[in-house]
Amino acid sequence: MDCFDELLKKTAAFGQEQLLRFWNELSAEQKKELSSEIDAIDFAALADLISKYVLTSNHNSIPGDLTPAPYFPLDPRNAEQKELYLRASERGEELLRAGRVSCLTVAGGQGSRLGFDGPKGTYPIGPVTGRTLFGYFAESIKRAGEKYGKKLSWYIMTSLLNREATETFFKENNFFGLASEQVFFFNQGTMPACGYDGKLLLATKSSLSLSPDGHGGTLLALRKSGALDRMAKEGVDFLSYFQVDNPLVPVVSPLFIGLHDLQKSEMSAIMLAKTGPFEKLGNFCVTGGRLEIIEYSDLPAELAESRNPDGTLRFIAGSPAIHLISRKFIENLTSGGNLRLPWHRADKKVPYIDDAGELVTPESPNAVKLESFIFDAMPLAKQTMVLEGDRKSVFAPTKNRTGVDSAESCREMLIERDAKYLEAAGVKIPRTSEGKVDAKIELSPSVAFDAEDVAMYVKAHKITEIARGAEICLE
Repeated sequence: MDCFDELLKKTAAFGQEQLLRFWNELSAEQKKELSSEIDAIDFAALADLISKYVLTSNHNSIPGDLTPAPYFPLDPRNAEQKELYLRASERGEELLRAGRVSCLTVAGGQGSRLGFDGPKGTYPIGPVTGRTLFGYFAESIKRAGEKYGKKLSWYIMTSLLNREATETFFKENNFFGLASEQVFFFNQGTMPACGYDGKLLLATKSSLSLSPDGHGGTLLALRKSGALDRMAKEGVDFLSYFQVDNPLVPVVSPLFIGLHDLQKSEMSAIMLAKTGPFEKLGNFCVTGGRLEIIEYSDLPAELAESRNPDGTLRFIAGSPAIHLISRKFIENLTSGGNLRLPWHRADKKVPYIDDAGELVTPESPNAVKLESFIFDAMPLAKQTMVLEGDRKSVFAPTKNRTGVDSAESCREMLIERDAKYLEAAGVKIPRTSEGKVDAKIELSPSVAFDAEDVAMYVKAHKITEIARGAEICLE
């Protein structure tokens, strides 16, 4: 039975009946495709968003009471803080051994900016072996499970575009030594693109113009996919969140986990000391007594450049998108199947099908895409916590082919991190006159989760020196 009348009633109630203007030209399969996409839309909720973000000139206003956010420093400042860090590390290890922590990776993107055809997580980044981004995380998760005596589940958010390729990649690589049931794939949600007149756009005669709903959508996708129910059943209370382009990130950190729990935080974050006032990292701030991240492009220059009496930046804390999130907090934010986060407007050039059925490729922005950001959950948490991280140990984003935040710089940082691990274990590392490692070194995460692992490996294999110019992978 043709469902046209029902769809027309649903869309016309919100002035979106234009989505059906080519209905009589569609095949049965195409009608099914369009019907499915329309049925997935909550038109009442969307109408509110269109009124707020599309039909009005929306600009996110910057609060006038911004102050720098407090944070726990990388190194404890006094004996009391040192004792807290020790207790936190012990507590974090307890939680890992109890199976109360899982990993969450946002991996919906493609490797286009890297000149790579495929899901970004399948990009080869290992300096010696070409180990992929997914490979780094998987081996590290496996080793962490061995170290703490409890297998870690890994939740991976994909997109409709790369889900199949991602799952195939894992199967072809035997899940990198993980049990297949440890890995849970789920899809990111989408939002329809909307013209400036408030009308939804068609990408083809039988499909809407849809785009990912932002990394904030991860939280709702966890609920809709059944992941939250699975976590509750497994006794998982905390999620270690990181992005797929950062292979330097510790997949789990006992100190971070323990502080989160001891401080009764619902959502915690790692911060990095910014290299300059306008570094492209979100800024940890406090407004109205709540922790908030202000985008680097939104923080007024006079605040970004303001200094403390000792000359350091006042707004020094930058966000590398590394979080620890309590499961119950996510359940609260997504209760009723709706995501209680603000949305952000992005004006884009969106190709669309016009009234004549022709594809139009605009030369200037013609539509609005709406996204939610995961860091917008922080002001909604009853308690938050920020811990300083060591940039050289936790942050090496792989966004570009060369230059800043590139595959080149990431490989250099991986080599430097591994070299420092080896040096700390007593291994002599060749360096140039400028102090740069004069060899290609790669430590497999399967044997080197942390400095302790490396020290044990070095002792067991009686490694004393790395030769100048060597290309070596220790695994």
